Amino acid sequence: MADVMSEGAIGAEQLLRRLQRLTIHAEAADVNDRARIIALIDDVDTLRRRLLRECARLDDELRRATVRGTAIGAYARGAQSARLPLRREH
Repeated sequence: MADVMSEGAIGAEQLLRRLQRLTIHAEAADVNDRARIIALIDDVDTLRRRLLRECARLDDELRRATVRGTAIGAYARGAQSARLPLRREH
């Protein structure tokens, strides 16, 4: 599990660095360099799709963690109630 999280973090870091590099290239691009601008637009679109996939992966991971937390809480409540002595009314 930790390996998956660290791989995801590394992938996200790489995507953010790629975004920073593309931003720098876009700022330096000449307005009249049509081929470079088209290549940058293509790169930005590719990066956007990768970022959307990463967001979906993170949403799924958060959803699973929430379900696990709910299950653990239910299990803990069940275990706690099993240990409590029954109260008898006299």
